[in-house]
Amino acid sequence: MNSESLSWDLLRSFLAVMREGSLSAAARALGMTQPSLGRHVRELEVSLGVPLFARGPQGLAPTDAARELLPHAESMAAAAASVLRAASGAKDELRGVVRITASEVMGAEVLPRILAAFRRTHPGIVIELSTTDRMENLLRRDADIAVRNTPPSQDALVARHACRIPLGFFAHPDYLDLAGRPRRLEDLREHTLIGYDEERPHIRAMRPAGLPYAREDFSLRTDNDLAALAAMRAGYGIGICQAPLGRRYGMERLFPRIVEIPLDAWVVTHEDLRASHRIRAVFDHLAESLAVYPKE
Repeated sequence: MNSESLSWDLLRSFLAVMREGSLSAAARALGMTQPSLGRHVRELEVSLGVPLFARGPQGLAPTDAARELLPHAESMAAAAASVLRAASGAKDELRGVVRITASEVMGAEVLPRILAAFRRTHPGIVIELSTTDRMENLLRRDADIAVRNTPPSQDALVARHACRIPLGFFAHPDYLDLAGRPRRLEDLREHTLIGYDEERPHIRAMRPAGLPYAREDFSLRTDNDLAALAAMRAGYGIGICQAPLGRRYGMERLFPRIVEIPLDAWVVTHEDLRASHRIRAVFDHLAESLAVYPKE
């Protein structure tokens, strides 16, 4: 391998092809011409001494070598983005870029109001908000701050427990007026339920025990929490959501004294970033605002 020719430009082009699935889409994403991007891929293959893509009638198919290289290229991309954020403002200034990662519901439904208030007092700070239910790697600097439902296990990360959000059964009044209001938990079996498609470990851990709330009970199955919330708001049926969101959207809570599932919220960052005034300002604002969120 010729390490001198292994530049970030080549790896960035490779990463774009892996993410976009074709040379043409990758070229558009990077603002390059397709021939230039194709040349980058060929140069990288020569530098590494292995083919990265199999070329056929259906386009490009990544080889085993490409799949093995992918996480390393993603780490370099995260590091490059972290460098740009660090350079966007001096650490003792309230100016520059801060990247936050949060789940889809937190990122789309909870944080926008919190960040709007922050923006009014800190106009020099630019927020990058990544909404994903995949846990991004703070050690790799995929983001500066994370809002998570579990505390970190790595010593290099610092966290503050912001709040405990109650979850419960909710439904829109339009649905309940038509279908009737369940009086007992057992009555849920006769109702239209909204729930998950794939029972992932965190769902299994919080699933209400002894309730008719399993995959076979659902009339609508989705692993997208935003889609489930939208279906509840539209009057599709009964589902589980955060109590503050249920109240915000005028939904009716069912069995509040019997079913309440706690969902913790932690604000997490890397210990090396606490010295940055802008990151500290965002961190503190998130923690303080989330502390009062369950009471909304």
